[in-house]
Amino acid sequence: MIKTLAAHIKEFKKDSILTPLSMFLEVIFEMMIPLLMASIVDDGVYKGDMAHIYKVGAVMIVVALLGLFSGIMGGKHGARASTGFARNLRQAMFEKIQTFSFANIDKFSTSGLVTRLTTDVTNIQHAYQMILRMCVRAPFSLITAMCMAFFISPKIASIYLVAVILLGFCLFSITFKVHGKFREVFRKYDDLNASVQENVSAIRVVKAYVREDYEIEKFKKASGNIYNMFVSTEKILAFNSPLMQFTVYTCILLISYIGAQMCVSSTLSTGDLMSLLAYCMNILMSLMMLSMIFVMVTMSMASCQRVAEVLNEEPTLRNPESPDYDVVDGSIEFKDVDFGYYATAEEYVLQNINLKINSGETIGIIGGTGSAKTSLVNLISRLYDVSNGEVLVGGKNVKTYDMETLRNEVSVVLQKNVLFSGTILENLRWGDADATEEECIRACKLACADEFIQNMPDKYNTFIEQGGTNVSGGQKQRLCIARALLKKPKILILDDSTSAVDTATDAKIRKAFAEEIPDTTKIIIAQRISSVQNADRIIVLDNGKVMGFGTHDELLETNAIYKEVYEAQTGGNGDFDEGGE
Repeated sequence: MIKTLAAHIKEFKKDSILTPLSMFLEVIFEMMIPLLMASIVDDGVYKGDMAHIYKVGAVMIVVALLGLFSGIMGGKHGARASTGFARNLRQAMFEKIQTFSFANIDKFSTSGLVTRLTTDVTNIQHAYQMILRMCVRAPFSLITAMCMAFFISPKIASIYLVAVILLGFCLFSITFKVHGKFREVFRKYDDLNASVQENVSAIRVVKAYVREDYEIEKFKKASGNIYNMFVSTEKILAFNSPLMQFTVYTCILLISYIGAQMCVSSTLSTGDLMSLLAYCMNILMSLMMLSMIFVMVTMSMASCQRVAEVLNEEPTLRNPESPDYDVVDGSIEFKDVDFGYYATAEEYVLQNINLKINSGETIGIIGGTGSAKTSLVNLISRLYDVSNGEVLVGGKNVKTYDMETLRNEVSVVLQKNVLFSGTILENLRWGDADATEEECIRACKLACADEFIQNMPDKYNTFIEQGGTNVSGGQKQRLCIARALLKKPKILILDDSTSAVDTATDAKIRKAFAEEIPDTTKIIIAQRISSVQNADRIIVLDNGKVMGFGTHDELLETNAIYKEVYEAQTGGNGDFDEGGE
């Protein structure tokens, strides 16, 4: 874990070295001050030597200023190192997430990844800065002060040593107990983020069904869980402060009592006693710093593990050693394909799929909810890998292709249409970053989107709000289709992506596809038979199995499921799910 995270310090190694070095110098200068102070008392004040007082006093000022400067530089370099480290971690995590397959994303959950990128990395940032500064300053200050104290009076210094050992044991016990609790707290943060994400993304549904009170109560419960767990953990950590205070005041009392007796018996000078008290405060302040460090590091250890899990996660889908960069055509073949989302799944989502689709064909896919229509097409662009069998595109197994090349040739308009904040042109150019405005307009005309864009105030420069909230569902679908067309793919997959447009517009889109992109293999998933009945062939799926594959007329004659659904829909009695039951 430490090795994984440390690899991302990168260009901030210099600051990471200068920070502890600066803190080291600060401690050296601080440790000199009690000795100089003792010299002023013993050799200056008692002897009435004003010249010595002025001389040593001037040295004290210089030493104090040098210590102050070292502290400032330590703070500056520490801030650069910690914020830079956090930036690199976030960047590395985000880049790693981009390589994840859907299976990897499912493992962590969206809300869990958001928590790791924000809360967890912030915890690591604060802990790293504290480690660079305090983890060097506190132990070194403690050890140096302890050595100086033993040099002056081993008898009194033994008090420090006993205090440090007892306190260290207590702090270790507390750390061991709270570590697991902090890890559980951050899991609860995932639940809280999931609740917020779901609520915000579906706020229109919440308001439409007047479910604000329910969502508030749901959030209150998730937030309350975090509160209760933090209180439980902090109750244990609360022992840290009184333990430190008790140790500090006990040491001061013992040093004052024993030191006073030694001064009376002339075995210790007043200046040395003052130095010992100053070193006592240095030691105890160092212990308090270590106590703060232990709290922060304990909390951050859980975050470190969670971040390292993402960085160490290996994508379930990888490029072959010598990938193929040439997709010859849009032909597709499924050979004895079984597919399950999990390796341990008892039943496959898709079972014994054998299909052969010619390049340029228009294929319809129809089936009830849960019949694995989307799962089937996800295998074509290798968003998932098959459990058994193989999927061929252009006559080659999809596993032999470079994944970026394959996905550029297989354009998918997903069931859930997503637009990003930016102009219409910026959204369209997700399909082709170098597309000209004329190419964008042509794609929009094919998708029947140009007609409504021309009515917008800024036309193709109209700004789309986050999530496409300022366009209708049908307009969003048509923009997504146009975006997919700009890729000029060999295979175009429309996953129920015309469900929000009227029948006439749906027909226009299909007609434009047939005339303008005849060489592109078109796969249309739909609930309405009218959307696929003019396809070259239609696949009927039911419970992950192919129940029929043929033309509209062939299926009406040979496939009972298809015929039943067709009659139900043309009779106005329902959709596929209703007809197929």
